[in-house]
Amino acid sequence: MPRRPIRVTGAPEAPLRAALSALRAELGVSDGFPPEALAEAERAAGSPALPSYDATDIPFFTIDPPTSTDLDQALHLSRQGTGYRVRYAIADVAAFVVPGGPLDAETHRRVLTLYFPDGKIPLHPAQLGESAASLLPGGPRPAVLWTIDLDADGRTLAVDVRRALVRSRAQLDYAGVQKEIDAGTAEEPLALLRTVGLLRERLEVERGGISLNVPEQEIVERDDTYALHYRAPLPAEGWNAQISLLTGMAAADLMLAAGTGVLRTLPAAPDGAVGRLRRTATALHIDWPHHVSYADLVRSLDPHDPRHAAFLQECTTLLRGAGYTVFRDGALPPITTHSAVAAPYTHCTAPLRRLTDRYAAELCLAAAAGQEPPEWVLAALDALPDEMAEGARRAGTVERECVDIVEAALLKDRIGEVFEGCVVDVMERRPTVGTVHLESPAVIGRIEADHALPLGERLRVRLTQADPGAAKVRFAPA
Repeated sequence: MPRRPIRVTGAPEAPLRAALSALRAELGVSDGFPPEALAEAERAAGSPALPSYDATDIPFFTIDPPTSTDLDQALHLSRQGTGYRVRYAIADVAAFVVPGGPLDAETHRRVLTLYFPDGKIPLHPAQLGESAASLLPGGPRPAVLWTIDLDADGRTLAVDVRRALVRSRAQLDYAGVQKEIDAGTAEEPLALLRTVGLLRERLEVERGGISLNVPEQEIVERDDTYALHYRAPLPAEGWNAQISLLTGMAAADLMLAAGTGVLRTLPAAPDGAVGRLRRTATALHIDWPHHVSYADLVRSLDPHDPRHAAFLQECTTLLRGAGYTVFRDGALPPITTHSAVAAPYTHCTAPLRRLTDRYAAELCLAAAAGQEPPEWVLAALDALPDEMAEGARRAGTVERECVDIVEAALLKDRIGEVFEGCVVDVMERRPTVGTVHLESPAVIGRIEADHALPLGERLRVRLTQADPGAAKVRFAPA
């Protein structure tokens, strides 16, 4: 998830569209693929490598935003004795992409799907990522099928992963799922999402993990102007995320047991970072008693409350330092856990949008079968962390610049106005430069002063710059 998800509802006005187009050009990113990669995608879409195991009798369904067509995961839940069975089908990208071929090379160059407020730059060509490899309803699709049995408390009892042919029956969206579950009209495979999701959330609390319900910044076009607000995630989004976390934890355990793999790791946050958050909480009038842990505080927050939403945005700073850790031949790395998950964990459930997931799937399939991973996987393994880090830096640049552009479009007619805000970050080497979070509208921008900025304190600020073309919003103390 990007640090500050942001999207534009409605048709962006010309200056905003022009600024976003200019950003794509500046970063050298395009949704166009090299001809040889497209030719390979066309061939693969018509003749993928199909598995022998047939699981098309299982009525899978997908849950995604309503306009999504790159569907990585399909789900089916059922009761299993006194516990539950989770079947999670993940798009099998390796059934379409030839190792060492032109499409493989292009995905290693792109690494991640890049998200802009008005569209995306995909990791794979549309004929694969949004058609033949996507788990859309209808025709059978090759998939990596996880079967995870849970006990009555939601703890993992058994894990199986294999290639399978699957067929999704329904393409659902979060709002519709939430409505059905709340109304009690959902059939059991969907109704169990709440049951299993809540059980997994309780276990997350027990092991000391934490999921950040970071609100999405949404720019809505109204009467030729823009309004900005936060959209809080629905409970169903959190329950669905727990299924992905469950699978990522199962995958990490498989690879650790086999001695070769790639993990998503995050060291524990330093005390200084938590101290900065405490000062921000004080400025936002959020009560954080010293006996209350960071995890307990975050779980108590309401993302519908603007102050809490602002604080949750700043909580993502504790996720800085996450990376990918490769190990092989039984030599385990010093850090095998992700501190926010509070367990070993890996990315394996979004291969249409993230490169490393294709490799994690192959490592898990080999581990489950008691076999050596394919040579093409082992050959690429050591370079993956650096590739993913570079892709993450590029995605971070896209995110930051897009936020600047959209916020500048929102505020371009309000230069000189004064706003109430909170200083949420200050540069260590330049304490006169930092970041201010406005109370309203939901804007986070750069502030420059002629004196040291008061970190974590409230401040009245004046808007000094807001130009979508320059892609920057700037404030100064009022």
